[in-house]
Amino acid sequence: MPDTPESRTAPPTEAPGESSLPCVMVFNASDPSGAGGLSADITAMSSASAHVLPVVTGAYVRDTSEVHDHLPFDEEAVADQARCALEDMPVQAFKVGFVGSPENLSTIAGITSDYAEVPVITYMPDLSWWDEVEIETYLDACVELLLPQTTVLVGNHSTLSRWLLPEWEGDRPPSAREVARAAAVHGVPYTLVTGFNAADQHLESHLASPETVLATARYERFEATFSGAGDTLSAALCALIAGGQDLQTACAEALTYLDQCLDAGFQPGMGHAVPDRLFWAHEDEAAGTDGEDQTDSTLDADDFPLDTTRH
Repeated sequence: MPDTPESRTAPPTEAPGESSLPCVMVFNASDPSGAGGLSADITAMSSASAHVLPVVTGAYVRDTSEVHDHLPFDEEAVADQARCALEDMPVQAFKVGFVGSPENLSTIAGITSDYAEVPVITYMPDLSWWDEVEIETYLDACVELLLPQTTVLVGNHSTLSRWLLPEWEGDRPPSAREVARAAAVHGVPYTLVTGFNAADQHLESHLASPETVLATARYERFEATFSGAGDTLSAALCALIAGGQDLQTACAEALTYLDQCLDAGFQPGMGHAVPDRLFWAHEDEAAGTDGEDQTDSTLDADDFPLDTTRH
């Protein structure tokens, strides 16, 4: 090829697999309100310096107040999206949100089993808006198909307790270790349980294995009710793990990130508040406007101990 100016100034291209950003594939539904779903995944994972491969599994019919319906994609459409991207790009982690049908769960479980060395972060949202029969069928399929592939299960304490310990009859709610033990029966080694009600009007989150609680985060309560917090947390955790963080460090940074997203949250409509997953960009803009030196906004778990963040 002749040595033209264009050829001399063209930027070097990286070989496949040498990208400076880790690739993360996420299976989730499109959320037209922007509160959760793929909207949360893409912005949170991008904020954590990951390249997102979003696979659309369906679409919510919802606003910021509630979910009215869900329209699932055909499982072949889900498989085609994922397989095509995976043949082109290596992935460092998978995240699975709400995918709408047992058939989609089966398809996704088949894909993740083909990449057994890649961690899988599974988030289980509150499904109380859905039909009871559909909820039971979906959760049963998740237990049978997806949990055996899951590295970290993320969910609210009440959601995970109702699902994994439906016959609990204790005078107290199940602990994080008890929830983790119930998840471990189905093959899950780690569980991040959020939303514990503490006695002093705080909320707690616990990263647990069946043997021990690995980390605990304690938050002040916010007065606002948020939509999309769980998707935001699980997406950030997945991206940080994909970037090479160990589990405890990734958990600390993801919880810190969520806390800051909620602290900067806003109410775009007439319903619930939404996390501001790009709060760090606004802070940089404000610093530039004031004429102050812009500082590095990279999150550092050492700067935000797990027991001092707010929620």
